[in-house]
Amino acid sequence: MVSSDLLEILRCPVCVREPGKDGMLLVVRETWLVCNDCGRKYPIVDDIPVMLIDEGDKWKATPVEALPVPPPKMS
Repeated sequence: MVSSDLLEILRCPVCVREPGKDGMLLVVRETWLVCNDCGRKYPIVDDIPVMLIDEGDKWKATPVEALPVPPPKMS
């Protein structure tokens, strides 16, 4: 599980660049971080958030209830 201290400072790397967006992330199913602003979804693999924009883009269209648990490991 990602520490609450880390979750307080993590933000969506896309939205923090855009005015008016804060990029706040919600923990979903204990294995995903979902951006409140854009809907990108970032996996948490081995308790480490994978905050790569390409990774968030890959899962953006996937409904939250369809996200795989656990997330697939990156190759």
